Amino acid sequence: MAKRTGKQKRTGKQRGNGEGGLFKRGEIWWCQYYSDGRQIRMSTRTSVKAGASAFLRKLMDSRDKGEVPITDVRELKYSDLRQGLLDSYLALGNKSLKERADGTETIAGLKALDEFCNGMNAVQLTTDAAARFVRERKAESPCVGNACINRSLAALRRMLTIAKRSRKIHDIPFIQFLKEPPARKGFLPIEKFDELVALLPTHLRPLVTLLYYCGTRIGEALQIEWNQVDLDARLIRLEEEQTKGDEARTLPLPPALVMMLTDVEPKMGSAPHGSARVFEGTNLRKEWVRACAACGLGTLTEVEGRPYDPLYSGLTLHDLRRSAVRNLVNAGVPERVAMSISGHKTRSVFDRYHIVSTVDVTDAMRKVVASSLKGKASLAKPVHSVGKKRLKALK
Repeated sequence: MAKRTGKQKRTGKQRGNGEGGLFKRGEIWWCQYYSDGRQIRMSTRTSVKAGASAFLRKLMDSRDKGEVPITDVRELKYSDLRQGLLDSYLALGNKSLKERADGTETIAGLKALDEFCNGMNAVQLTTDAAARFVRERKAESPCVGNACINRSLAALRRMLTIAKRSRKIHDIPFIQFLKEPPARKGFLPIEKFDELVALLPTHLRPLVTLLYYCGTRIGEALQIEWNQVDLDARLIRLEEEQTKGDEARTLPLPPALVMMLTDVEPKMGSAPHGSARVFEGTNLRKEWVRACAACGLGTLTEVEGRPYDPLYSGLTLHDLRRSAVRNLVNAGVPERVAMSISGHKTRSVFDRYHIVSTVDVTDAMRKVVASSLKGKASLAKPVHSVGKKRLKALK
């Protein structure tokens, strides 16, 4: 390793990158090299010189590629990676970025990850750490499913990917995702919906009715204001910034919902159609669970240690979106029109929401049989139905 010359000392020039070198401290080999004029010394954690040399070569290869020094990686905190993730969501305008009541921003799965990774640095976020997170989450509560855990793992992998692209870390550890259950196929027939909505509080009925008939996303519905509603035309206009797909669309309103909204007084003074929000979602999920359990669409199971938070299984709010798609298609609405109402942009996703029941299959065969019988009847017309002139021509 070359020494600094007197000229370098006098002029204050920085040391070049050089080749680096090894030296011993006790039984352990240490390495030394320069990066952008800064001297970096660190332990190779081995007493074998060949292994120490390989370690040094890897460090200098990373330096030559412009990657951040490993010493800086060790100083990189989980909180830094987390902020990079949120900054990326904000820059891309992702609508999955939510704001908590305290003003902080978050995304799905981040809360559990924050609790587990609190105080950790980047080098501690390994494959083993991700596996340990999974074990702890599954042991934490029986209601934490694989899909919920995967949302946290996806957030972790994305923040590591962003750090890698920014050259803040060298490698992205392998993260094993869990197998998720197949897509839900729940839907609600109209007669059962009428029973369910009657069990909900009055302030939630308009929102749930809109979700059932139009398949609107909850986040979209809760943003609707009175100046977007035209009760005379029975329409609601969703603006681009309110939709997940960044495309404005128009929602047709069923008569039942028009009657509900007519009786609702806008929270905007005396103005009949001010800029106040139309739909209210206070205690939506809590009241939904209660109503579903009361009419046999779901079950509540008490969990030891959680007397006020029973485990729920059954119909979900998202099943209303599937119900809307199924009802629209079965009513003969063209699929392209149905997609414009529900807000689906791709046919593949829309098809997953079009649930086919055993009744649909039975009705299909009934229509085939009826069509075939009608065809046979038309072939079996009596001779007298044929005109006399045509009969003479046949002879």
